[in-house]
Amino acid sequence: MTGLYKVLGVPFGFVLRLIYESIGFHSYAVSIILLTLLARVFMLPSGISQQKGMAKTQRMQAKMRRIQAKYAGDQKKIQEETQALYQREGYNPMNAGCAPMLIQFLLLFGLIGAIYYPLSNFLPNISDSEVSLLTEAVKNLNISSFSSKSTIINELLVIQHIDKLQGIEGVSQATYNAISGIDFSFFGLFNLGDVPMDFKGSWHPIWLIPILSTLSTLGSTLYSQIKQKASNAAGAAGKSMGCMMIFMAAFSLYFVVNYPAGIGIYWIASSLFGLISTVVIGKIYSPKKMVARLMVEETIQRRSRENSLKLVAQRNSSQK
Repeated sequence: MTGLYKVLGVPFGFVLRLIYESIGFHSYAVSIILLTLLARVFMLPSGISQQKGMAKTQRMQAKMRRIQAKYAGDQKKIQEETQALYQREGYNPMNAGCAPMLIQFLLLFGLIGAIYYPLSNFLPNISDSEVSLLTEAVKNLNISSFSSKSTIINELLVIQHIDKLQGIEGVSQATYNAISGIDFSFFGLFNLGDVPMDFKGSWHPIWLIPILSTLSTLGSTLYSQIKQKASNAAGAAGKSMGCMMIFMAAFSLYFVVNYPAGIGIYWIASSLFGLISTVVIGKIYSPKKMVARLMVEETIQRRSRENSLKLVAQRNSSQK
């Protein structure tokens, strides 16, 4: 997984750097938000494709229910008719939605890789050996509850605490200057390498990160639950949505409380933009409307086939 993050993070890190240098004021936090928004925009076509696939699946389920009712008790006939239906419709239940999901995962991994590995991807001129020296050195500072754990997080901590890492043999002054030049604060409220858990016991603006993250996660999962109930697509799975919503909110809270704020900002932006895109796609490509459209198209095609058969029959009759 780490290798995938690093490979896919290279082009996203390049785009993150372009955004950072293009906006009127240099802000790593704003650049993360804008990159997340850009990634979500690129995900729109796959989201639309998924929505259409869901409508197709709903329509197919209605047809399969008719087959099951017609041939109730004859499982072999049901299987035969179902396979015939799949062939006529050009439908493969194993492939439904797989391609869009794959695209989304690739985009998300690239986005996360760019954010998790800023030294390697955001500042590509820094050598791997320098990155290794700096990430090892920041562990020994014991500056954060996370400083001795993941190398991923340590790259974020290096940027924040670069002033404490001066003079390491093997790290050039140009590298120190490049890292020191990054605006790593969130509008002066806190730094992106700060971990909320390090501020426990007192109120600090950084606690807005876990609060907003929990609310955005709850909002996203709650909307999905309402949407599934409205389309009658949840079925038995709908009963577990409440537990899933609580689990996701709890996981989000734990994650952003114990990880640097830069990752929490990405988490919040991704949840909010994802929710907005889901709402917009759901309004424009409503499953009910799309199913109705499919039914109209099927009716037109069926009548066209019937008329063609009638013309052929009349032609054959006249020839006799």
